[in-house]
Amino acid sequence: MTRTWLTVDTDDRHHRPSMQGHPTRSASPDGRGVDRTPSEAWLSACSALGAWLDRQSVPVTLFVIADQLEVDASRDALLSLTNRPGVTVGCHGLHHRAWGAWPADELRFNDALTTSMHRLREAFGDRVQPWFRAPSGYVAPWMARVLAGVGMTVDSSVNPSFLVRKKAGPGRSWTDVERAMTDAGLVERPWLVRKGLPTCGPALHLPLLRRNARRAWRALPDVLKAEEVPVVEDASRPLVTVYWHLDDHARHHGAWTPPLR
Repeated sequence: MTRTWLTVDTDDRHHRPSMQGHPTRSASPDGRGVDRTPSEAWLSACSALGAWLDRQSVPVTLFVIADQLEVDASRDALLSLTNRPGVTVGCHGLHHRAWGAWPADELRFNDALTTSMHRLREAFGDRVQPWFRAPSGYVAPWMARVLAGVGMTVDSSVNPSFLVRKKAGPGRSWTDVERAMTDAGLVERPWLVRKGLPTCGPALHLPLLRRNARRAWRALPDVLKAEEVPVVEDASRPLVTVYWHLDDHARHHGAWTPPLR
């Protein structure tokens, strides 16, 4: 039976590609000098997400950016969120660098992944799973071998929509990325699309995409039960993967919730 895997990316506003991490889109491509103090909206969203989790009692995977553990306020907020049954933690990078948008650099990517996983495990212990999501959704085939080399078992970075196919890299396709992940021994968990259009993350709010996205979400299969979460690593088990951003919970004065049935 197909289930739905609920995932949340913990980006704050300073992690957006307009701010840092992208070679051409960012005001500060290398991220140096970017203030990493958590925004008030992000902190309030942590509280709102926590309240939603308490009401729903559903398992959720948080894809955490490791540099958020460097600031006490964001570290404490994330520790509070993960202190709930059914919450697991995946890796969303060290500084939200969009590795797939840059020339291949396996050595630096390896070092960033190793550091990220060390910091995540130090903070969250056995809640951390070897599951990766590429910052800003930029994931290139060359990244697969590095992910496998540091022990990742699952990648959930592919948004198989024609609208964002350039995020697979120049001259590459989403099929190329998925094949590379499979060849490297990883399970790829692509995001849900409907009619070829994105339905996750920003698509939940963009005027030309949100209606299609909400229809897709309202037709989702039942959410994974807590004891079923390990099937994320089982390629033989079909899953529908959706995600939203943690700071979405600051919308509508903290009243926003994901459009589940």
